[in-house]
Amino acid sequence: MSAFTGEFIGTALLILFGGGVVANVVLNKTNGQNSGWIVITFGWAMAVFIGVFTSLKLGGSGHLNPAVTIALAVTGKFSSTLVLTYILAQLAGAFTGAVLVWLTYHTHFDASSDADLKKAIFCTAPGIRNPLNNFFTEFIGTFVLMFGALSFTDSASSLGTLNALPVSLLVLGIGLSLGGPTGYAINPARDLGPRIAHFLLPIKGKRDSDWGYSWVPIMAPVAGAALAAWLFMLI
Repeated sequence: MSAFTGEFIGTALLILFGGGVVANVVLNKTNGQNSGWIVITFGWAMAVFIGVFTSLKLGGSGHLNPAVTIALAVTGKFSSTLVLTYILAQLAGAFTGAVLVWLTYHTHFDASSDADLKKAIFCTAPGIRNPLNNFFTEFIGTFVLMFGALSFTDSASSLGTLNALPVSLLVLGIGLSLGGPTGYAINPARDLGPRIAHFLLPIKGKRDSDWGYSWVPIMAPVAGAALAAWLFMLI
């Protein structure tokens, strides 16, 4: 139960802070409106730090990401019996964090008319829609995340609390350098949980949730993380 709680709360905080910084930048009449990509990438980096650190303190492993959990299980570095528990916790946490963002910025959602920007608070979308290229971008971003995280950690199955900061800096680098084409989901739960929240919540003036693209930020991160874990073990 502590593993579920740790991953649930850690992922909820990840999305609360990550989705929150996007809302602060793109919605009308916030104090951070139009502060730009740098603010968003720093906000997501801090979200990772807070989420990973909290997850570990509460009994989780600091994965916060089904791609990480699956990759470690496939390579035998994480118990396969815990995979479903972790993924459910991550998805539930991501959904909950997205709902909290909406509640926090509710009046600013109502004051904003751009449906695309409202959706961007919840889930990713490509700047140029090209499924093959979009898949490759997310694949590379998650490969870098997984390989880098394994390089930082002492344990192959858990991100130690002292490694939360370098992992968050890695995510900052991915956002700044590789995040432009697709918005760097690099995490199926980070995209799917909030996308479901966007679909279900009574958001004023919202558009469709773009389910036709949703497979990219689910499948590409899993493939990228799995290859990175396999190569790391091989090397």
